Amino acid sequence: MMRVMRGIAPWIMVIVAVSFVGWMVFEVGMDATGRGGQNAIDEVGRVNGQKIGLQTYYSALRNTQEQQRQQGVPVAETLEEQRALEDAVMEQLIQQMLLAQEYRRRGISVSDEEVRQAMLNAPPPEILQVPEFQTDGQFDVQKYQRYLLSGADPTFTFALEAQAREAIPRYKLQDRLVSDVYVSDAKLWQIYRDRNDSTTIRLLTLLPQLVVPDSAIALTDAEVQAYYRAHRNDFEEPANAYLTYVSISRVPDASDSAAALARAQDIRAELLAGADFAVVAQRESADSVSRADGGDLGEATPGQFVREFEEAALALRPGQISEPVRSAFGIHIIKLEARSGESYHARHILIPVELQGEHLDAVDARADSLDLLAATQDDPAALTAAASLMGLPLMQSGPIQEGVTPRIGTFSVADAGIWAFEAEVGEISEVVETDQAYYVFRLDSLRAAGVPPLARIEGRVRQAARVAKQMEQTRAIAREIAADLAGGVGLSEAAGRRNLVTRILGPFTRTTPPPVIRDAPAVVGLAFGLAVGTAGGPVESERALFFVEPTARQLADSAAFTAQIGQLRSQVLQQERQARLQLVFASLRRGADVVDRRRELERLQRQAPDMPFPQNPFGF
Repeated sequence: MMRVMRGIAPWIMVIVAVSFVGWMVFEVGMDATGRGGQNAIDEVGRVNGQKIGLQTYYSALRNTQEQQRQQGVPVAETLEEQRALEDAVMEQLIQQMLLAQEYRRRGISVSDEEVRQAMLNAPPPEILQVPEFQTDGQFDVQKYQRYLLSGADPTFTFALEAQAREAIPRYKLQDRLVSDVYVSDAKLWQIYRDRNDSTTIRLLTLLPQLVVPDSAIALTDAEVQAYYRAHRNDFEEPANAYLTYVSISRVPDASDSAAALARAQDIRAELLAGADFAVVAQRESADSVSRADGGDLGEATPGQFVREFEEAALALRPGQISEPVRSAFGIHIIKLEARSGESYHARHILIPVELQGEHLDAVDARADSLDLLAATQDDPAALTAAASLMGLPLMQSGPIQEGVTPRIGTFSVADAGIWAFEAEVGEISEVVETDQAYYVFRLDSLRAAGVPPLARIEGRVRQAARVAKQMEQTRAIAREIAADLAGGVGLSEAAGRRNLVTRILGPFTRTTPPPVIRDAPAVVGLAFGLAVGTAGGPVESERALFFVEPTARQLADSAAFTAQIGQLRSQVLQQERQARLQLVFASLRRGADVVDRRRELERLQRQAPDMPFPQNPFGF
């Protein structure tokens, strides 16, 4: 028994992590009474009036981090990664609460016996892989049941029970939602035809900007103003932030490159002296993917790796080790294992070119000084003073749009865009670390989302008004072409009369249209709806007008359909059931009254750091 318990110990945390959120929702941590009010510091949000406790939220965050650690997922380090993880956990809590509320509304419950049977006979997928529960490489349910019934680890059984209590009502709800899903033979035949009918077409595309040149459009100021008034919503912009910042470069210099090269040469000397390449690669290589395999890159063909690496590898004889080779990724030491024709098999050790030694110490010391002098200071002038004292230039970011990763100087800094719309004007950020630099930001101003005044976006409005006029004139040309077609003129001739060119597309099916008409379903419908040799149109999309003439068509084989109908029905039923579930769950989410107080609580915590907030696993 102790051997079995020790053997499954690594799996227990995985099961506990998976089950935790559901347990928090169904058993503890959620308060439906409304006590505490909307301003309570222990309330992170509400779902249809039901409270999500701040400690519950933080516990779910910690548990998700542990689950990711068990699965080998890298730890969230940047603010962008942390926010993504937080949002995912919050959304999971919301969805679980909505499901729990729906179970209560529909009277779905779970008995102790149902939980017991699920624990004994329907273990989670992770358990099926535990060696202690296998016989001859296959899961042995009797071994598993004997372990449960003879005194399993209490933590393990608790997690299994929590999973079962969360899963059983979900399965019951799903069964109720999809039990009436039915797919007729006629619908299956249409699906089969959509996948297997094919057509080839002659297509005439009328792009207004090409059919009507800009020089042919006269546009007055009054027309621009009228267009702006009629289409104001088209020019709505997200919020914009303006930042001042200072930065300390973390880009390696010549001394770092020399140190990396010296290290690479030392490693090469060790290999030439007889050290095992795979062992040294596992110890030294910065390539996290190949390192576990002793630097093995497998079989490769020309063009698979960067030019510098490939040229060096192909210059070697099998068994030979290269001189250090520099690429954008760092410095490589390459061993050619074998070569056959165009393909080759190589290993490598990657030495990163990164800050080190005195340069690293100097950069870190300046970053510490910047942190001390400016970061999170209450006085906005602290950033200016720190920059002057440290000899750092004050830089302006330009407008940063909400929801868009900004470029700060020559690099993208996602954390700056997130922080800017959570901070107060005048606030100074913490030190933001990227691979390229350390940054400290000050929020100078915010411009709210909305429609800018015409004076600021006149160029955009004028261009949009011009395109609208071009579309009007293109429609007139399309009407002339349609008249030609009605009079018996072929599509190619009608296009040629106006110096326009048609092209042949296909064969394609309804489900695999060419890119030019992929976003124009009416054009695809016309391509299959018209008789071969008959031209039709115009069909207007958002960007263009189209004329279509099918030139060939191949219909689906009804005998092949009959042979495949069972397999197709199973596939389509699964898709239809999944679509039904997604529709219901999306409807629950859209109709929910969700209050998310996370950003509000963060601001309160910054303003009153002595208040007794529950501990945040990220430490901010």
